[in-house]
Amino acid sequence: MARTIVNLKQKMLALLKEDKEFRYTVIGLLGIEDLRSGQVRLENGLAKLEETQARLQEAIEKLTESHNKLIERHDILEKTVERLTERQGALEGAFQKLAERHDILEKAVEKLTESHNKLIESHNKLAERHDILEKTVERLTESHNKLIERQDSLEKAIERLTEAQARTENALQELFKQVGKLSETIGFGLEDIARVVIPGWLYKHEKIEVEEFTRKFIIIDGEEIEINLYGEGRKEGAKIIILGEVRSRIYLNDVERFSKIVEKIKKKIEGNTYELMFGYYIHPSAEEEAKKKKISLIASYMR
Repeated sequence: MARTIVNLKQKMLALLKEDKEFRYTVIGLLGIEDLRSGQVRLENGLAKLEETQARLQEAIEKLTESHNKLIERHDILEKTVERLTERQGALEGAFQKLAERHDILEKAVEKLTESHNKLIESHNKLAERHDILEKTVERLTESHNKLIERQDSLEKAIERLTEAQARTENALQELFKQVGKLSETIGFGLEDIARVVIPGWLYKHEKIEVEEFTRKFIIIDGEEIEINLYGEGRKEGAKIIILGEVRSRIYLNDVERFSKIVEKIKKKIEGNTYELMFGYYIHPSAEEEAKKKKISLIASYMR
């Protein structure tokens, strides 16, 4: 069998060499078979390609869907970022406002601290003034006792006043009665001394008759102004209003302050006025300023 096959192969080879047509026929047959097998392979490849394309198409669709979702998420993220950016801007603005408010609060605290320190200082000054006032009360008590001793001599001096001063004498007698009632108390103040001394001084030095002095409150442009000594008297038959201020110690600034008060009151009061200040002690600087302002200064020891 093997020899037959070998012989057949030898014959086939001889025919292929000698017979040209046979050779072409065999070649064609071989080519057709190759083509057929190639076609089969192509069809199989195409089938695989179609399967692959289907898978690719499915993958592309999934990628497209995923891409669309990514686009949607991207839009959402962009909007979120915009909102966060806006919120960040708002937070930055709020932070800036808080920083400014913090600065304002710091300044307010500084001012309050400064005001607190000033209040402490003022409190200390008031405490010092309180001590001074206590000492002044002690001096007034001593003066009160001396005034009681001088009461008899004052009564005799009042008796020597003219008949034109009769009303003033009556007022003084009433004051003397009140002084007698207060002989065991400490409340005899400087204003009371002024009410006793000033009428006689005015009559003696200025020929002004005044019946009594009172404390008066005058409203000017909504401001309440207090006058320690207010009296209505007469000079040479004409009405005159006496405006007086009582200070234990009279200095330059006291005269300047009282002068300003007088100027305000003159706008409210009609007629002539006479201004004076009464105290225990009068500083030389106050005397110079009083001359300029035409204000009489009377010490408690003057008669």
